[in-house]
Amino acid sequence: MTDATLAQGGSGKSKGFALPAINSSAIVMTLYLVFLLLPIYWLVNMSLKTNTEILGAFSLWPRNLTFDNYRVILTDPSWYMGYVNSLIYVVQNTVISISVALPAAYAFSRYNFMGDKHLFFWLLSNRMAPPAVFALPFFQLYSSIGLFDTHIAVALAHCLFNVPLAVWILEGFMRGVPREIDETAYIDGYSFPRFFVKIFMPLIASGIGVAAFFCFMFSWVELLLSRTLTSVDAKPIAATMTRTVSASGLDWGVLAAAGVLTIIPGALVIYFVRNYIAKGFALGRV
Repeated sequence: MTDATLAQGGSGKSKGFALPAINSSAIVMTLYLVFLLLPIYWLVNMSLKTNTEILGAFSLWPRNLTFDNYRVILTDPSWYMGYVNSLIYVVQNTVISISVALPAAYAFSRYNFMGDKHLFFWLLSNRMAPPAVFALPFFQLYSSIGLFDTHIAVALAHCLFNVPLAVWILEGFMRGVPREIDETAYIDGYSFPRFFVKIFMPLIASGIGVAAFFCFMFSWVELLLSRTLTSVDAKPIAATMTRTVSASGLDWGVLAAAGVLTIIPGALVIYFVRNYIAKGFALGRV
């Protein structure tokens, strides 16, 4: 074999095409996203079909596209008032929970008092209890004082679970703020309310955003208490979706459309507090 032949062979090898490297992390992430988005896509797919098509042949997309299911929800008061009622008591609960948890978390993070560890554990034990344990006591209490079937009744009932969670999250953030900031503010002449609102709360804004997010999501998806404590005037969308059985069976298309619309408020909340949530998972006790 001559030198020219060797040179040609070497040049041929250098001009060959190399197979692209397979990025395993990209494949895993793609499969994970498909796994997460598949139920949502299927829900949207069902919401754009008729009941006949849903119960008929299998199809990956609507063959006869229809928006009648959404039209039913947006024009029927028994449906769209469920969203209104849910938003009312969820916002009330979030505001009450954060307002109560802020001073409580500050006390746990800054002061030592008799029984503080036991009280903190008792708060968390309320969060561990299932809602079914408190459904009957709340029902009897609210029925006797005239709060049954009101928005504030559900909001206060959810505080039993959201306040401990908010205290636990905020206390972790507050411990990360040096005590010297409090002392410096007092030396500069700040009163406690002014210091707490203008200096301390901006420092733990990420924690407040995370706590508000979890309070909102728990109150939005909770079913047992909201269904037990309401009847007509304050019935939430979660309870409305469980009462769609008729003589002809379940209205699958309307239920799917209601499910799609139920996801939207949670998605909007995640979008607006996404930066706070990212910082909260990195810095706080979440």
